[in-house]
Amino acid sequence: MEIFHLRYFMAVADHLSFSKAARQLHMATSPLSQRVRDLEHELGQRLFDRDSHHVELTRAGAALLPVAKDVVGRFDDIPWRLRQEMRSERKTAYVGVTPALHPGLRERLTRLEERCAEEFDVKRWPGNSANLVAAVQRGDLAMALVHLPVHADRIEVLELVHEPLGALLPSAEFGSRSSVSLSELTDYTYVCSAPGTLPTYFEQLKVRLRAAGIRKEVTLNIGDYASVREMVANGSAFSITLLRAGNDVANGENGGSVVRSGYYGSGPCVVVPFQDFAPALPTGLIWRRDRADPEGDLHHLVREAQAVFSDPVE
Repeated sequence: MEIFHLRYFMAVADHLSFSKAARQLHMATSPLSQRVRDLEHELGQRLFDRDSHHVELTRAGAALLPVAKDVVGRFDDIPWRLRQEMRSERKTAYVGVTPALHPGLRERLTRLEERCAEEFDVKRWPGNSANLVAAVQRGDLAMALVHLPVHADRIEVLELVHEPLGALLPSAEFGSRSSVSLSELTDYTYVCSAPGTLPTYFEQLKVRLRAAGIRKEVTLNIGDYASVREMVANGSAFSITLLRAGNDVANGENGGSVVRSGYYGSGPCVVVPFQDFAPALPTGLIWRRDRADPEGDLHHLVREAQAVFSDPVE
């Protein structure tokens, strides 16, 4: 039995789906199924009841799950526990930072760095939300500012801000508009960047778009946001992005805000708010619960972070 057998088992148990677990693990379904069968053979227990439509934990599988999580968690703790033993008096604490982070949160992070300078050398580590969450779980990062939702074992979440999102549209067709409704976009193609490059919240947005009758969708094979803008600029397509004050904003008719450049760069596109839809991207601070306990190595840092980030972000 190898540690990866337990990781594969946990992924299937979390999703109750071999196909979803395989996508999470970036592997094909067939080898994942084989590894689980290998684990079942070695343990002499059937871990899942499965047919072509349903996957359920058996009694043995339900009993193994908490044991597997404990073993994998302890295994993943080895690097940071070793670093703790070898640490100097002033500890280095890496804080993950997701792309397109609100400027107000960056300012608060700077304040945290100054406030904890005597005890911690706080450094920033960029990455997408999924990778940052995994790094916090492993103990590689002390904390992280990530896009929500986050549902992960042993992780505490402090929700900080909800940022409004708008429609990225071609200027040639919507340049004079101050807002747009979903019903106007049913003949347009929704464009998004490669899987794994957007927050999981955008999966919820896709459900809402389909419910509104928007069926056409293109997913690019790269995570370059400029490529999304170029696709939209061609016409008959749209995307969804931040509608953030402080960008190059021009006031449109009826008091609406039209963002003519910013997150996607300048070009023949505009970002306008929705009339009948109010999407907002949530961002939060996460840390490992056990490391913030009174006996944990990050107790003081997390307490200071909670104080620094508690003020509303405008």
